[in-house]
Amino acid sequence: MEQRHLGRTGLRASRIGLGTLTWGRHTDEHDAADQLKAFWDAGGTLVDTADVYGGGEAEYLLGRLLDNLVPRQDLVVATKAGSVPDPYRRFDGSRGHLLAALDASLRRLGTDYVDLWQIHAFDPVTPLEETLQALDLAVSSGRVRYAGVSNFSGWQLAKAATWQLAAPGLRTRLACTQMEYSLLQRGVEREVLPAALDLGVGLLPSSPLGRGVLTGKYRTGTPSGSRGASEQLAPFVEPYLDEAAGRIVDAVATAADGLATTPLQVALAWVRDRPGVVAPIVGARNAQQLTEALSVEALSLPDEICQALDDVSAPVHRYPDQDWSTL
Repeated sequence: MEQRHLGRTGLRASRIGLGTLTWGRHTDEHDAADQLKAFWDAGGTLVDTADVYGGGEAEYLLGRLLDNLVPRQDLVVATKAGSVPDPYRRFDGSRGHLLAALDASLRRLGTDYVDLWQIHAFDPVTPLEETLQALDLAVSSGRVRYAGVSNFSGWQLAKAATWQLAAPGLRTRLACTQMEYSLLQRGVEREVLPAALDLGVGLLPSSPLGRGVLTGKYRTGTPSGSRGASEQLAPFVEPYLDEAAGRIVDAVATAADGLATTPLQVALAWVRDRPGVVAPIVGARNAQQLTEALSVEALSLPDEICQALDDVSAPVHRYPDQDWSTL
């Protein structure tokens, strides 16, 4: 699998990442092992998790598989911290919480460092410089090799990346930002992606298949066993089942028919090859689903197909998201 640099850093990772959101909750150790082995066999290196996935079980499962199944040095292990199970405060970006969370993640993962550590979301009640100092301390201590953020808006990303660049050699450059990005969710193109491109921050798209909807499996209803049929995850899928999304899914299916491939592969190839994208993070129920996603490595979409998909899914950009002179 092709390897790409994360932003303007020396860290390289596979251009498809393996997500572990469901590990420890809907994916047991056996299925997780099958997925990781299939991913590694295909040349995949980037495995993304978080301290809150499965209440910590995702990290624990990944830790059990490191070395026993796949050599630790062959993987780029990425995790996140900052989300908290508190209805009154969803995110805690305080230095104390973040560093304690990192130590807990390392214990669950059974490793003394992670390759990439990400702030899970922006905390509006903690000074940003305090949050970012936790990244610097983690890197300087050797517990973290590279740092990034997740779910930061355009101005938040620009402020954080610029702050880190203001003291080169003392502060850690942000390698990446992880954001939802797909043919059904192109909001990052307004301000986040332009900021990332300008500041040398790579983009890791989460939910690159539109929460599963772009596979086409919901075109005739909600299949049993799908996320949309799950009481817990149905609200996650429902926003992408409207008429506008249906038109985009139909276009993806038409493109797939013309290319003798699948809607999953078309949707994944589109986002993988967008400007600024490093690696879409793909989650799967089992190794068979993951293998289909990994087979996209051999697919490059023709320019006319990309243009058609761009047109049918184009977000509305108006003032001030666009150059005023073009309005």
